[in-house]
Amino acid sequence: MLDTLDQLQSTALATLAVAADAEALEAWRLATLGPSGSVKAVLGSFKDVPKDQKPAVGAKLNEVRSTLESAFAAKKSQIGTAPKVEELIDVTEPGLVTSFGPGKRHIITRVRDELVAVFARMGFDVADGPELEDDDHNFVKLNIPPGHPARDPSDNFYVDDPAKVASPRMLRSQTSTVQVRVMEEMVKRGGGTLREPIRIVAPGRVYRPDTVDATHSFMFHQIEGLYVDRGVNMSDLKTTLFHFIRAYFGKNAEIRFTPTFYPFTEPSAQFEIKVQLRPDLPERWMELGGCGMVDPNVFEACGVDPEEWTGFAFGFGVERLAMGKYGIPDIRLMFANDIRFLEQV
Repeated sequence: MLDTLDQLQSTALATLAVAADAEALEAWRLATLGPSGSVKAVLGSFKDVPKDQKPAVGAKLNEVRSTLESAFAAKKSQIGTAPKVEELIDVTEPGLVTSFGPGKRHIITRVRDELVAVFARMGFDVADGPELEDDDHNFVKLNIPPGHPARDPSDNFYVDDPAKVASPRMLRSQTSTVQVRVMEEMVKRGGGTLREPIRIVAPGRVYRPDTVDATHSFMFHQIEGLYVDRGVNMSDLKTTLFHFIRAYFGKNAEIRFTPTFYPFTEPSAQFEIKVQLRPDLPERWMELGGCGMVDPNVFEACGVDPEEWTGFAFGFGVERLAMGKYGIPDIRLMFANDIRFLEQV
């Protein structure tokens, strides 16, 4: 039996020495130390060893097993630290540099802060709300009824099945949800009635399953604005947006309003700015967002008396504004994390 153990150890160590990769090493482990391996097989014969020889054979068996386990661990460490594949170099990546210049904020973060700063000078506070919303805040209280095309599951990221849940959760498709929550909170603070004006902007991420192209993405950023007071009218809305556009893009910016329809505002308009995204491209009108007077149904859904209060709301895409101001021709550049682009803007 002692000779058998010596032979087992010698053969196993020789086989282990020629194992060249992780696959061969694992095969050796199973054949030698595994549940059906050679060490286990010898251990099964221990019961047939004469009683007077058991102490010596048991000690030898433990010594062999310990030696093989230690040799396996050493070989595994050796193979695990050895390079497995040749490193490939992507020659299109930026070259290595010995020093880096000072960092700066991402273009989207920078534009968001610029927008908030402009509206802050006009008296708007900043509000936010959850990105995981419910159907009630994303649609119902914004006067978007059941069956409306905007609520189609193919146009939204639902977390709950809208066919099985009364008020399904979803990733918000618009920052208009924040204006609903702000009005609800202000009414709650007022003991069931609105007691003071509201003037807020709400920047944040929104989600829609759009096909990604040069001007669309399934995740993008919006900034929502809401002003509620007594006697607010369409002239106040246009004046606010004209001041904003010219403060942000310059006093010579060309902008226009086009009548349109939104369920949550009445009347409603779409506003556009003339931009030139690249020197080799002609100027064109680019839609920035939508606006209008808050629909009385929205006020009533939030507990605000539409006979006492009026207001306007607007919303536009942050990426669209960044593209228009900085001449960025493709929205995908802002999410690619290419350092060559990030250093330019």
